[in-house]
Amino acid sequence: MRGCGARLVWLLVLSLAWLGLALGGKEEDGEVVAEEEDMEEEDEVLSDELEEEDDVLVLHEHNFARGLSEHRLLLVEFYAPWCGHCQRLAPAYAQAAATLRNESSPARLGKVDATAQVALAGEFGITSYPTLKLFLDGNRTHPLAYTGRMDAEGIVRWMQRRAGPSATLLQDTDTAAAFVGSQDLVVVGFFKDLGSEAAQVFYEVANEVVDLPFGVAQAAELFQAYGLSADTVCLFKKFDEGRTDFPVDPAQGLETAELTRLLRVHSLKLVMEFTEETSDQIFGARIPHHMLLFLNKTSSSQLALQDGFQAAAGAFRGEVLFVVVDVTGYGAGVLPFFSMTPADAPTLRLVKMENNRKYRMDQDSFSDTAIRTFVQAVLDGKVKPHLISAEPPEDWDTRPVKVLVGKTFEQVAFDETKNVFVKFYAPWCSHCQEMAAAWEELGERYKDREDIVIAEMDSTANELENITIHGFPTLHYFPAGPGRKMVEYKSARDVETFSKFLENGGGAARGTSCGA
Repeated sequence: MRGCGARLVWLLVLSLAWLGLALGGKEEDGEVVAEEEDMEEEDEVLSDELEEEDDVLVLHEHNFARGLSEHRLLLVEFYAPWCGHCQRLAPAYAQAAATLRNESSPARLGKVDATAQVALAGEFGITSYPTLKLFLDGNRTHPLAYTGRMDAEGIVRWMQRRAGPSATLLQDTDTAAAFVGSQDLVVVGFFKDLGSEAAQVFYEVANEVVDLPFGVAQAAELFQAYGLSADTVCLFKKFDEGRTDFPVDPAQGLETAELTRLLRVHSLKLVMEFTEETSDQIFGARIPHHMLLFLNKTSSSQLALQDGFQAAAGAFRGEVLFVVVDVTGYGAGVLPFFSMTPADAPTLRLVKMENNRKYRMDQDSFSDTAIRTFVQAVLDGKVKPHLISAEPPEDWDTRPVKVLVGKTFEQVAFDETKNVFVKFYAPWCSHCQEMAAAWEELGERYKDREDIVIAEMDSTANELENITIHGFPTLHYFPAGPGRKMVEYKSARDVETFSKFLENGGGAARGTSCGA
C-alpha cells in the first residue's frame, strides 16, 4: 500500500484525487467470506475460455496462456478489488478497451485480480496496485512495464503507438510538409540509413513519447529541403523559435533517455501558463527548477510583467522552467502551498523540485536582468530558501499531542532533556487520518511523562530547513541528549508498537514501512 504524498510538488493541493487509501472490506466474518469467494472462483476459472467485462478480458491462471496466444498486443492490469486507485482507473480502462476494439486494433486490454490469482501475481512480481504490463507476441517472460498516462486517451495512444508504425515514413517534400504542418508539435528523424543504431533509438523514443507524432525521412531531397547534411532529429513547433534541431553525434549516436528529455524540454513553450491542460506537461518534463510568476490576469499592469519574465527565460532552458500562474484562475488552487493569497500578486518564487524548497525574489524589479540575476544566484547556492510557518496555537503545549509549527520546531524537537516523537502529516492525507486516533491515544498515554513529548506538525503549512518530508505520514524520533540526532520510525502504526519503540529509546520495533 502506498503512502500519501510520494509525489510532492508545488501542485500538491491539486493532485488529491489520486492520493487516498485503498478501500478496505469489512472485517466481520472476513475469513468465511474469503473462503466462499475462493470456492466460487475455483468453480468459475477451471475453463480456459476468454470472458470479458466491459470489453476487458478477464484473465486467470487457466486462460492466461490462451489470452497471450490469441492477442499479440495484450496490456494486462494486475489489480486488487479493494484498491482505490484501481477503482478510479476502472472506467478509463474500460473506455480505452472499447475504443481499441471499435478501431479493430490488434491491441487488447485484460485484467487479473492479483489477490485471487496469487500464482500469476508472483510470476510477474506484482507488489503494488494497479500494475500494468504489456505482453508482446505471446512472450510471457519479458513483459514491458506500462509507461503511459493513467487515463483512457493515454492508454489508447500508448497502445496504438505499439501497434505500429511508431513513426510515419515521409517519402517526399509534399508528404513531409503536410506532416510538419499537421499539428503544433511534430518530430521528424532524418536518417540516411533507417537501419542504423541511431534510427532504432529514434523508433524506441517514438514508442514512449506517445503524445507527439513522429515521422522519419531518408530521401536525399528531404535532407536538402530542410537544410540538413547529416542525421538529425528535428522538432517542429508552431510557437517560439519554430524548430529545434538535435544533430546525431557521429561518435556517440543517440541515447534514448537524453533524446526523450530533450524532446520533453523543447516541446514546452519557453514560458508556460499553469492550467488544467498544461499541468501534466509542466511536471512531466522533469525540469529541476520552476520559476513562477504569480499575477492577476485581470490587471493590465501585471500582465505587462510577462515581457521581462519571457526575456529572462531563454538563458535557463532545460534547467529552469518559467511558469505564469494566474492567482484569479486555475492557479488559485496552489496558493496555499506557498502560504499566499491573491493579494500577494505580483510576486515571484523559484521552486527546487527535488526537495520542494521555495525561494522568494524580494526585489521590486521584474526586469529580465533582475530575474536572471536572482535565478542564477539560487542555482549557485547563494540564496537561502524561504520557509513558511503557521502561527502556533495558544494551547499548543497544553494538549497531550503538542502542536508544532516551523517557528517552534527547533526548540522542542532538539530539547536535550526530552525524547520527542513527531508525526509530520497533511490534513488531506487518508493515511494520516487513519492513524490520528492512535496518535492521540499515544499522547494521552505519555502526557504525564516529563522526558517524552508526543507532537505533530502540519507539513503543508510548515517547512524546515534541514528536514525534507517526502511522504505522509512521516514519523521521526528525536532522542534526548547532545547533538541533533533523528531516527525515522518505520514500523507498524499502532499504539502498542509506538509505545514499545518509545520504551526502547527509539532503538527497537523497526520494520518495513507500509507508507511512502
